[in-house]
Amino acid sequence: MLESIRATANNARAKADAADIDSKLDDAGADMKTLVKDAQSLLTSAASLSGAKADELRARGMRMLDAALGKGGEYKDQAMVKGKELAKNADVYVKDNPWRTVAAAAGVGLLVGILLGRK
Repeated sequence: MLESIRATANNARAKADAADIDSKLDDAGADMKTLVKDAQSLLTSAASLSGAKADELRARGMRMLDAALGKGGEYKDQAMVKGKELAKNADVYVKDNPWRTVAAAAGVGLLVGILLGRK
């Protein structure tokens, strides 16, 4: 009984973590697109100008690109940590439920075989 409750809790936690990762990745992608578009528009505007104003716009665009790269690295690090946690949870689940895992793998293999055999 206790094992069943633990397995259910771990499964729910893994699903919540996966949904959280998907949400953060979507947010990160939107943030990156916005930053890059803003930086591109600034650099395009700076190309037509000359003098101090152009230098200021170029510097601002470079700061925005640096911020985008920093955010990208931050999100990559978070994704690596979450990926390792998910892999550890999957490993624990497989060790706790080997026959379920074998049955699931066989089912997926059967479906893939049917799909490939249809062509």
